[in-house]
Amino acid sequence: MKITEAKFLQSAQGIPDSPTPDRAEVAFLGRSNVGKSSLLNTLTNIKGLAKSSSTPGKTQLINYFEIKFKTVNPELPYLFARFVDLPGFGYARVAKSLKAEWNRNLTAYLELRPNLQIFVHLIDSRHPLLDIDKNVDEFLRTIKRGDQIIIQAFTKTDKLKRNDLAKLRREYPEGIFISNLKKDGMMDLQNRITGYLFGH
Repeated sequence: MKITEAKFLQSAQGIPDSPTPDRAEVAFLGRSNVGKSSLLNTLTNIKGLAKSSSTPGKTQLINYFEIKFKTVNPELPYLFARFVDLPGFGYARVAKSLKAEWNRNLTAYLELRPNLQIFVHLIDSRHPLLDIDKNVDEFLRTIKRGDQIIIQAFTKTDKLKRNDLAKLRREYPEGIFISNLKKDGMMDLQNRITGYLFGH
């Protein structure tokens, strides 16, 4: 199964102005400048699909993208889901309170969106143990429903030495290890997502 089409759907400030919750959603979240928008562009193979910037916190709204997957089943050739690019949380090194870092609408989306199935928590592979990421992981595990999963995706792995990457893989055996530059880990991430959403 592979992504054959991806298009921007709409932006929203929160649940009230979000699309109808009629498709499974995959939320991409992480610290400002961790590479969320760049990852979405690489994952979908569409340059500029998600607006990326070197300025931390550029993404201010919840951005929805319609994703079309091609299957190998001729009776059901296509399946659909949404990718959701969330605002980066906190540019500070330490988050005193996660809900203070994120606005109320964003927190409500994460807690209450009924069709949200997967949290993809992006973590800078060079700084995997920052307090803010620990707080986010703890928060997600607190709010996660039984029908949801958390994927930890470590970005910018091309900037690591080989030994450091090997150590990170040992420490996080369930993690996905990504380089937007080299396109490493993209199929691993896509397969983890489609495997959970569609059983493929």
